[in-house]
This record gives sequence, C-alpha cells and structure tokens, in this order.
Amino acid sequence: MTESIKTRVLVVDDEPQIVRALRINLTARGYDVITADTGSAALRAISSERPDVVVLDLGLPDLGGLDVLAGVRGWSAIPVIVLSARTDSSDKIEALDAGADDYITKPFGMDEFLARLRVAVRRRATASETGDPTVVTATFTIDLASKTVIRDGQHVHLTRTEWGVLEMLARNAGKLVGQKELLRTVWGPGHDRGSNYLRIYLSQLRRKLEIDPARPRHLITETGMGYRLLE
Repeated sequence: MTESIKTRVLVVDDEPQIVRALRINLTARGYDVITADTGSAALRAISSERPDVVVLDLGLPDLGGLDVLAGVRGWSAIPVIVLSARTDSSDKIEALDAGADDYITKPFGMDEFLARLRVAVRRRATASETGDPTVVTATFTIDLASKTVIRDGQHVHLTRTEWGVLEMLARNAGKLVGQKELLRTVWGPGHDRGSNYLRIYLSQLRRKLEIDPARPRHLITETGMGYRLLE
C-alpha cells in the first residue's frame, strides 16, 4: 500500500468548484478525501475522522478559518494548509502565526499544491498528537476542539486567561506543568516570575469547576513546582 492510499485529506471550503477540483485531483492520486463547507463541520470532522492533513479556506460562512485553526491547535499538531483568496501579507502572517503550516493563494496551480501537500504529509509522519480532544473528569468535561467546558450539563463561562491556563493543563492531563511553563505559555515571554497570577487564576477555576474548591480533586497544586490536572 502506498503512502497516498493511506493519506486522508480534509478539504474545508464553501466553494463547490474548488472542492470538486480538489476531490477529483486528489482521489485520482489515491488520496482519501473528506470535505466540510463550514467551520463547525470542519472541527467535527477533524475530531471524528482524524485526517492526516487539513486544507482550510479562511472565508467560511460560520466560523472563520482562523477560529477553526485555533480550535485545532488546542489539541492537535495535524498539518494545516491554508488555501485562500486573501493575498495580503498581513493575512498570511496572521494565519502562519496562528499555527498554519503553509499558505497558498487562490487561484493556484495544481502541481504546486500537490507538491506542498506531499511536504505536509511527510511532516504529519513526524508530528506528535496529544490524543483525544476531550478531557473528562468526574466533575467537568473539557472540549479542546470547541474550547468549551461543561459541568452538570451546563456550559461554564471562562475568561480568556482562565481558558488559557485550563487548556495548558488539559493538554498535559496527568502531567506536572511547571509554573514558568504555564506563565510563558499563557502570558507570554518575560512573564515567568508571576506565580501570584497563577494562584489567582487557579483559585478562580476551582470555584467554577471543583465541587469543593478548598479541597480540589482535579486542579492540583504541586507546591513549589507547578500544577496538575487529574482526570
């Protein structure tokens, strides 16, 4: 069995002619092609179908392509090739900074597209996955793909920073995450000495998610080292 036969490509675009052209060309070369025409459908397909590569348009009718990219990067290292009519360098930079692996502008040559796809497939062979996008505890459930938290059947509202802390812990569920690593990831470089920030935000998360915030079962402090999310 060749590499192309084993490779599954998710094409996310709401232009039927683009989807049709890619499906025909990719199928003819042995790729397994699945499609989605909205951002929400794309996130569901990435979670359920586990494609090897995603080809993503930025101009989708519901979620923007960058929102889809952010949802994917919360839990997966899958290669994403942006395919967009937006030609401004600022759009390219924004997409690459958000986690895209490549950026191709429309209209495009099929040979060049296929060459870049092959590069993405090779990258996929060495990319590490964090596993399932859902982290389930006895009290609450975290969906890294949709960036939501459910407790007692209800969505829990989190601030951007609260989500950033929880997401980092969820992506490393069961593992110790150091204070400096958390600070640099959530607040950025140069913020590796604000341990008081972490205490404040962990306290807020416990109030929202733990049954007994004073005796947390899931959001655990490892004194002097960092924090851990226990499932």
